[in-house]
Amino acid sequence: MKGLVLAGGSGTRLRPITHTSAKQLVPVANKPVLFYCLEAIAAAGVSEIGIIVGETHAEIEAAVGDGSRFGVEVTYLHQHAPLGLAHAVLIARDYLGDDDFVMYLGDNFLLGGIDDLVGRFTRDRPSAQIMLTRVSDPRQFGVAELDASGRVIGLEEKPREPKSDLALVGVYLFTPDIHEVVADLKPSARGELEISDAIQRLIDEGRRVESLVVSGYWKDTGNVNDMLEVNRLVLESLEGRTDGRVDEDSELIGRVVVEDGAVVERSRVLGPAIIGAGSLVSGSYVGPFTSISRDCAIVDSEIEYSIVLPRSSITGVSRVEGSLIGHDVQVTPAAGAPRAHRLVLGDHSRVRMSS
Repeated sequence: MKGLVLAGGSGTRLRPITHTSAKQLVPVANKPVLFYCLEAIAAAGVSEIGIIVGETHAEIEAAVGDGSRFGVEVTYLHQHAPLGLAHAVLIARDYLGDDDFVMYLGDNFLLGGIDDLVGRFTRDRPSAQIMLTRVSDPRQFGVAELDASGRVIGLEEKPREPKSDLALVGVYLFTPDIHEVVADLKPSARGELEISDAIQRLIDEGRRVESLVVSGYWKDTGNVNDMLEVNRLVLESLEGRTDGRVDEDSELIGRVVVEDGAVVERSRVLGPAIIGAGSLVSGSYVGPFTSISRDCAIVDSEIEYSIVLPRSSITGVSRVEGSLIGHDVQVTPAAGAPRAHRLVLGDHSRVRMSS
C-alpha cells in the first residue's frame, strides 16, 4: 500500500496567513498539521508516500524533505492547479501503479490515527473505503447515504437537500479499481473532478464501497476557528516538561511545555500551553490553549486561546485571545488614545474593534 497526501490547495479561508505560507504547514501545538498526517500514515505501516503539491511546493518540500524524519520515502507530484480530489488521483496514476493506496487530505486532522481503518481495508479489500462523521450542516460537505446494512449506496457533493448527516472525512482507501472510473470522469459544475463522483461511479458499477463512521475527533483545519479548536484538542493531551529556563518569579500551572532555549521570567503560564524554542515570555500572562512558536517574544502582555507563529512579538498589549498571529508579526499598543485606527491588512482579513 502507498500513501497519497494532498497538499496543493491555496487555503483561501485562512487568508491572509496563507498569502505567504502553505495552509498545511500552519502549526497546531507547534507542529504543522501536515506532519500529523504523515505520522498517522507512517504509523499505519505505509512507507511510500506521494505528496501532491502546487504553488507552495518549495515551502512544503523544505519542511518535509525526503520523508526520512517520518520513517517514510516521499515523492513529490506537481499539480498545476487544484482541480479536485479525483484530479489528484489522476495525476498520481503512474506513481501509484497497481498498488492499493490511502489518500489523506493534508489539512485534515483526525484524532486516533488510521491504523484500524487500514487494517480493516487490508482484511476486506473493497474497491473503496470511506470515513464518515456526523455533522450539523451536511450541505457544506460530501454526503453519504447508507442502506440498512451500512453499505454506501449514494454520494452527493454539497447537496442542497442532504439525505443524511454523514459527511465524508478527508481520508479514503482505494484499490486500483478507482483509476478506471477516474479516467472517464467529467468536471462537475464547480469545474473539478470530484472524488464523490468517482466513488458513486464505483457504486453504480456494482463495486463494493464500505464506510466507517468516525467515533473520534475529526476537523478540516480550513479556517481560523477550526485551527484554534484543533490546537486546543492537541494541547489537551500535552505532557508538561521544562527544557528551557523558568525563573523563580514565574509560575507554571498545569501542563506546560517550555522548549529548549525558551525563557520564562516574571510571568504566569496556565496550561495546557507550549512555549517554543528560543522564545521569551517576560512580565506576561499566557493562558490555556495557547501555542507560542519558536523565536517569539511575549512581553508585558496577556494572551490566551491563540496560536503565534515563528518570530512574532507581542509587547505591551493588555489582552489577546482567540487569535492566529502569522510569521514575523509585531503587535504593539497605539500611542495615546487614537481617534482613528491605522491598519495594514492582507486580502480577506477580518478585524473586530471595540471602538
